[in-house]
Amino acid sequence: MSDLYDFSADTLEGEQRALQDYRGKAVLVVNTASQCGLTPQYAGLEQLHQSYSGKGLAVLGFPCNQFGAQEPGSAAEIGAFCRKNYGVSFQMFDKVEVNGAGAHPLYQWLTQSAPGAKGPAIEWNFGKFLIGRDGRIIRRYAPQTEPEDLAADIEQALAG
Repeated sequence: MSDLYDFSADTLEGEQRALQDYRGKAVLVVNTASQCGLTPQYAGLEQLHQSYSGKGLAVLGFPCNQFGAQEPGSAAEIGAFCRKNYGVSFQMFDKVEVNGAGAHPLYQWLTQSAPGAKGPAIEWNFGKFLIGRDGRIIRRYAPQTEPEDLAADIEQALAG
């Protein structure tokens, strides 16, 4: 059975990052977009990062343009938007596909291991997966779930 540490992804800066770098941390994986009605969730994700990164949480953002073409920018544009508008300081990765034949291997694993209410496909921007310190998925959250609503689950994951 796979876990988070089996994967790697390219950062917005173009560096390949092995997700084993997050071994021992609780990780929140989120597919993001800059031109979505849910985009203000970046503020809540940054708040989670600020509140819990010192306790062992890593927030990982994966921009995706598969939903209404709401993430059309380049890596540099995405990074600048996130920093300027939401003060994002958590790790952002390069654009990925989260559904279909071209889905990033991480998302293939996430969606098959933790199907949502409507099946394995990611429903929209800002779908979230909480992963425990052991690299295994704890829970999947719908895009509409606000980041602050994950606090209790994150605290439990950090304690475990």
